[in-house]
Amino acid sequence: MSPTSPQSSDPRSLIRYACIALAITIMVMWALYLVRGPLLLIYVSMLFATGLAPLVETIERQRIRAISTRRLPRGAAILMIYATVIGILIGIGFAVIPPMVAQAEEFWKQLPGYMDQAQQKFQSWGLIAPDASFKDLLKQAPASGGGNIVLVILATLGGVVGGIFGLVSIMLLTFYFLVESTHILALFVRLFPSGRQRQRVGDVIAKAATKISAWLGGQLLLGGIIGTMSAIGFFFMGVPYFFVLAVIAGIGEMIPMVGPLLSAIPAVLVALTVSPGLALAVAGFCWALQLIENNVLVPKVMGQTVGLNAVTVIISLAIGSELLGFVGALLAVPTAAIIQVLFEELYLAEKDPA
Repeated sequence: MSPTSPQSSDPRSLIRYACIALAITIMVMWALYLVRGPLLLIYVSMLFATGLAPLVETIERQRIRAISTRRLPRGAAILMIYATVIGILIGIGFAVIPPMVAQAEEFWKQLPGYMDQAQQKFQSWGLIAPDASFKDLLKQAPASGGGNIVLVILATLGGVVGGIFGLVSIMLLTFYFLVESTHILALFVRLFPSGRQRQRVGDVIAKAATKISAWLGGQLLLGGIIGTMSAIGFFFMGVPYFFVLAVIAGIGEMIPMVGPLLSAIPAVLVALTVSPGLALAVAGFCWALQLIENNVLVPKVMGQTVGLNAVTVIISLAIGSELLGFVGALLAVPTAAIIQVLFEELYLAEKDPA
């Protein structure tokens, strides 16, 4: 039957098919929305697996000469990377927790004196009555939300447990994606027509993987830069345990949005045990460092490592954080890099085949 036959061009049939297609599309989109959490975990795991693949292949090519001349198994290479990262985190924890506990105890002892000083300042500024105290203000504070403290604690614990579960899930998925990467890639490529199309798909995947690996390297570079700058600043300001606090700042830099804020809190608290003025100076330093990081370092580093210009990086971070918050900020730059590769290889290549 001809494609232009009356039956195939019947307006009622076209409307019916359009309604069916629209209904199927809505159901698929709704199903994707319902499973958006697991899909995000899978996407993050795929990004990390793609970024770690070159490092895994480098370790995998090393031969265990003392035991045999065979190549190191892929699973063992991945476990070596995991063990190294976990060992570094444990070492940082042992280096950070004891001095932080000691500083917290010292701060707690000096807290009454700080409160008295703050009370005197507020009274001299006329913010509170001369005969008022912080204890009286706390007693007079409304207690309407006190009954919900249990719900707040349960919600916090639920968030912590959910975060740990998500992290473990990402680690496991990343491991299996790395182990089965060759088979997964081959299966995906076979979905396309043989010959030039498969070769083109393979090239696109390779270029996207290179950019994602560069993004991971850029994140590590940013953490190193912020950690070094923090160490120098804290040292000259006379902050105790400046090196430990700088390591925390470097790690926090690799966590979008909340990382720099969370890493600044220990530095301010430690400085507060010395003097309120030093704590204020440290807070200003961290704020200035964050401004430099957001407006200079991230666009510059990501532009040179991933190949994205500063405008693209800033726009992608703004859109990602607005859409998905912390997760969106984490995925913004690598996702923009993937979109750039797809646009260049699938659209611009068609426009300019030469």
